[in-house]
This record gives sequence, C-alpha cells and structure tokens, in this order.
Amino acid sequence: MGAVNSELEELFPEKKRVRNPLVPIGAFMTAGVLTAGLISFRQGNSQLGQKLMRARVVVQGATVALMVGTAYYYGEKF
Repeated sequence: MGAVNSELEELFPEKKRVRNPLVPIGAFMTAGVLTAGLISFRQGNSQLGQKLMRARVVVQGATVALMVGTAYYYGEKF
C-alpha cells in the first residue's frame, strides 16, 4: 500500500489535499436532521417529519454545493 501512495505522490507532486471545514459540519447537520425526521415519523408526527425531510434535502444540497465549490475553486486551472 505504501508503494502505491509513493507512486501517486510522484505522479502528482504539486497536488495537495484541501479540506473545507464546513463540509463535515454540513454532513453532521444532514445526519442530525435525518435522524430527527425519522424519529418524528416513528412517533407518528408525520407533518413534522415531512418538514424535517425537506430541511434535510436543503442541508444536503448545501453540503454537496460546498464540496463542488471547493473542488472547483482549488482544482487545476487549464
């Protein structure tokens, strides 16, 4: 495994890994809203569960947009 990593580093020496700290926060928010929605569905409050599922879609979309935006901003410029 170490040999593969060193070969990849030789191929892409200028590449560095960029981490956007908002992406894990968005992932945890998505998981939290999903969990709350599932709990409310289980308790029989389908109206609240439906709102939470819609909120999950919004939070998940924002997280994916952050990921794509970070990749675009720090990606290779041709």
